[in-house]
Amino acid sequence: MNMNNATSTTSQDALALMPGQVDLALLRRIHAGGLKLSLHPSVQPGMLAARDAVQHIVDNDEVVYGINTGFGKLASTRIGNDHLAELQRNLVLSHSVGTGEPLAAPVVRLVLATKAVSLARGHSGVRPALVEALLALFNAGITPSIPCKGSVGASGDLAPLAHMACVLIGEGEAITAEGKTVSGAEAMRLVGLEPFVLGPKEGLALLNGTQVSTALALSGLFGAENVFASALMSGALSLEAAQGSIKPFDARIHAARGQPGQIAVAGAVRTLLDGSEIVPSHPDCGRVQDPYSIRCIPQVMGACLDNLTHAARVLVIEANAASDNPLVFTDTGEVISGGNFHAEPVAFAADIIALAISEIGAISERRLALLLDTGLSGLPPFLVHDGGLNSGFMIAQVTAAALASENKSMAHPGSVDSLPTSANQEDHVSMATYAARRLGDMVNNTAVVVGIEAMAAAQGIELKRGLKSSPLVEAEFATIRTKVDYLERDRYLAPDIEAMRQWALAAEMPDALLGILPSHAG
Repeated sequence: MNMNNATSTTSQDALALMPGQVDLALLRRIHAGGLKLSLHPSVQPGMLAARDAVQHIVDNDEVVYGINTGFGKLASTRIGNDHLAELQRNLVLSHSVGTGEPLAAPVVRLVLATKAVSLARGHSGVRPALVEALLALFNAGITPSIPCKGSVGASGDLAPLAHMACVLIGEGEAITAEGKTVSGAEAMRLVGLEPFVLGPKEGLALLNGTQVSTALALSGLFGAENVFASALMSGALSLEAAQGSIKPFDARIHAARGQPGQIAVAGAVRTLLDGSEIVPSHPDCGRVQDPYSIRCIPQVMGACLDNLTHAARVLVIEANAASDNPLVFTDTGEVISGGNFHAEPVAFAADIIALAISEIGAISERRLALLLDTGLSGLPPFLVHDGGLNSGFMIAQVTAAALASENKSMAHPGSVDSLPTSANQEDHVSMATYAARRLGDMVNNTAVVVGIEAMAAAQGIELKRGLKSSPLVEAEFATIRTKVDYLERDRYLAPDIEAMRQWALAAEMPDALLGILPSHAG
C-alpha cells in the first residue's frame, strides 16, 4: 500500500478527532484503549494549505528556520534544497537518544493521538498522510518504543518524540498489540505503509511539541482521580469504623467557605453515608471532635480536587495545542518562530497533581494510624484480637508511612529546576517530562496507602459488627471482602496489600464519587 493511503487502515467506526474539541473524557478513553481514531475531514484543507506554504518557501529559496536551516544553536546554517530530506532524517536519528524503560502503552497511545491532533491544527506544514500514519499505528495497537528518560521539556520532548518519529521512517522499534518488539520498518509494514521520506519541516514538526510530557501528566491525572475516589471511600469506611461524626460534613459549613472542591467532597461523603445505621447510633459517645484526618476530609480532599480540576483544564488545552516550532500561518503565508514547545504549563500542572497525590496518601495514612490507636478509635490495638501474640496491622501501617513519606520527597516541584542545553540557546527549561513521569510512581504509592486504609477500616467495621453502614458503603465493604478476608490472626499480608492496591487503582466507585472528578463530570 502506498503511504498516502493510510486512512484505509482506519476502521469506518473510528472516532473522528477534531483539533480543539478533544475533551478530557475522550483523552481518558484513549488512555484506556479499545477505540479507533480518525481525522475529521474538515482538517484536511488547513493541513494542505500549511504544507503548500512550506513548499512555497522552498521553491522560492527563502531562508526560514526549521525548513532549510540547521536547528538550535545551528539555526544560522543554511541547508541546500538537495539536502532537505537528509536534514530531516538526520534530525530524527540524531535526536533519538532516550534511555530507560519504554513508556507504557497507555501513555504512548496518548502521545500518538495528541501529536496527531497538534499536527492537524494546520500550523505545522506536514502532509496529512503523516498524521494518518500515526493513527494507523494507533488503530493497530502498535506503540513506538519510547524510552522514558531524556527530555527536559523545553524544545519540545525532543528525544522521546524522535523515537516515535523513527518508526515512521522505518527506524527504531515498536511494540505490537501482542507485546512483541519489532523494527520500525516492520511496524510500518504491519499497517500496510512504506517508511516515509520526510519533507521540509516534517521531522522538526514531529520532534517539537509537548505531547510526551502532556501524555505522562494526563496518565498521572487519571491515576490521581482513581486513588482520589478510592480514598474518599476508604475515608467513609474509616469514619464508620471509628464512629466518627457526620456533623463536620454539614452542607452549611462548606457553603460558608465557598470552596467548590470542598463543597463537592462533603456532598459526596454525605451521599455515601446516607442510610447508615452506624452514624446515628453514637450521638452521646463523649467525643467532642474527631481528629483532622476524619473531620477535615472535605477541606483537604476538596483542595486536592480543586488542584486536579485546574490541572485537567491546563492539560486539555495542551492536548489540543499546536506546540511545535516554527508555526505556519496560512492567512498571511508567514512562518513564525516562537516558543510553544516550552512545557512550563505542563510542568506546573504536573507539580500540582503531585501535591494532590501526596496529600491524598498523607491524610489516608493518618486515618489508618488513627484506627490502629485504640485510644482514638476505641478498637482493639492494631485491629486484631490477642494483641501481642498477633501484630495485626501494625507493620502494614509502617509500609503506608514509608510510602507516604516517599511521596513527600517526590512531590518537590520539578518546574523549579532548570539546566541549560544546546550551548545555552535553550537556557531555561521546564523539566515537565520528569515532573509528569514521577506521577506514576506516586499514584502507585498512594494506591497502596489507600488500599491498606480500606482493608483496615473494613476490619474495624467487622470488629464492631452489629449495625450496618449505608447501602453504598456496605456494597463496597462486600467488594473488599471478595479481595481480602477478615484478619482473625496474623498471616502473610503482602498478597492482601497487592489486591487492595489494585482495588484503589481500579476505583470502581459509586457515581457520587466519580461524578465529581474532572474526567467524569458532566
